[in-house]
Amino acid sequence: MAEFLRIYEENPNPKEIEKVVAVLKKGGLIIYPTDTVYGLGCDINNIKALERVARIKQVKLEKSNFSFVCHDLSNISDYVKQIDTAVFKILKRALPGPYTFILPGSKSLPNPFKKRKTVGIRVPNNNIALEIVKRLGNPIISTSIYDEDAVLEYSTDPELILEKWDNLVDLVIDGGYGGNEASTIIDLSEQEPVIVRVGKGSLEIF
Repeated sequence: MAEFLRIYEENPNPKEIEKVVAVLKKGGLIIYPTDTVYGLGCDINNIKALERVARIKQVKLEKSNFSFVCHDLSNISDYVKQIDTAVFKILKRALPGPYTFILPGSKSLPNPFKKRKTVGIRVPNNNIALEIVKRLGNPIISTSIYDEDAVLEYSTDPELILEKWDNLVDLVIDGGYGGNEASTIIDLSEQEPVIVRVGKGSLEIF
């Protein structure tokens, strides 16, 4: 049975955030709000937790397209190769925000992702997500939670999310109703930005 924890996005309670971080440090899986849709996440450094997420999503961990949710741009530099000024300016303009940026991965990627040439980076504009990552001290791996409902692609009601995911994860955060539009994905790993998926977030800044 997953714990159900109400956290307010405007001013997240530090004690509640610490509870979430404790779950992550023990290898737990959480469902948490972002500035787009609710996400499934775990500590990037916990291999067993990563494998659990991969099993749930029915993918091989090494070939997964999980995003790294970071606290800020200084966090990002730990996992991507040195980026040029033009790319940095784009990131600075867009983040935190509803974008996933594909960037060239560095040699310091965690073991399961060592062979990756690129990595998807997120810095969501959501205080709950940002505080969790900040207090954890490293990124969390994240993937959107899809819904089988043909009308609603993403679950938005935390109580319904709990019903569905109760036996699969350790904690579900109720951060209010989520969105049902995923992030816009921009590939910045080559010379020119390439829009991979149009989602939430204006394209005008590119």
